Amino acid sequence: MPRSPLNAVLRSYLQPAHRQIAGLLPPTARRQYLFLAGQGRLPRLRDPRTFSEKVNWRILRDRRPELAWTCDKLAMKDHASRLQAETGLAVPDTLWSGDDLGAVAGRAFDRAWVLKPNHRSGLVRFGEPAQAVDAPTVEATRGWLDDDQSVLLGEWAYSRARKLFLIEEDISGGGPLDDYKFFVFHGKVAALQVDRGRFTPAHTRTFYTPGWEPVPVQKTVPSGAPTPPPANLAAMLHAAEVLGRSFDFMRVDLYSAGDTIWFGELTPYPGGGVTRFEPREFDRWLGERWALPALPR
Repeated sequence: MPRSPLNAVLRSYLQPAHRQIAGLLPPTARRQYLFLAGQGRLPRLRDPRTFSEKVNWRILRDRRPELAWTCDKLAMKDHASRLQAETGLAVPDTLWSGDDLGAVAGRAFDRAWVLKPNHRSGLVRFGEPAQAVDAPTVEATRGWLDDDQSVLLGEWAYSRARKLFLIEEDISGGGPLDDYKFFVFHGKVAALQVDRGRFTPAHTRTFYTPGWEPVPVQKTVPSGAPTPPPANLAAMLHAAEVLGRSFDFMRVDLYSAGDTIWFGELTPYPGGGVTRFEPREFDRWLGERWALPALPR
């Protein structure tokens, strides 16, 4: 059942407080607290069964080298670039990266650009072609490198990411592209999530099977009406499976613009494992697709 507008407002208001409280707790208690706040129940961390519980298990326990770089945006792009011949993907050009945005203050670029932190999610600023990085932008992003997502939320791979600013080409063409997020388990896509109108009030999220059958699931934002499959769906499925095949699970995010499929990012901890699927049966179904690895002792 969709949350009421009042519940949505309260959730938005209370989320920063939840995170502040969680930051004071030891790692396991922190994950339990955040899970309870988002899911309304405690997780089974010793015997995880649902997808969300397994994300939390990964956050707490999985420190394998193959995950260490997966929250570093520049490293993700390197991974996608190495596999370009097999995937056919385009990878956005990196226009600049560094730890001092003031170094490019006043500099303009020959195309539209996006500014984001290399080591965090959810922060972004856009610039038009020939628009310089101005003083207000430098000031507004001054704290981006100070906050560490791994410390607050315990998501280990973020602690391995380089603390840098990243400016890359804006592939959107002036409007939000549909965001295709593929849930890849052991090299096979089990489901995909399509976000439309991100960063706008009209943001919707719709789930599909790999065969583009709509799945009646809601997560965080309203569900959108089903749409016809994109013409390049088979190519996107193939690219996602190539990019995710070396992991027991990875969400692979792609964009489609005309005939071009763009690499977006890799996401090892979707929603931090605390945002709720409704109905919960889908969370359980996804969890059944994921066989957790045997970790070295």
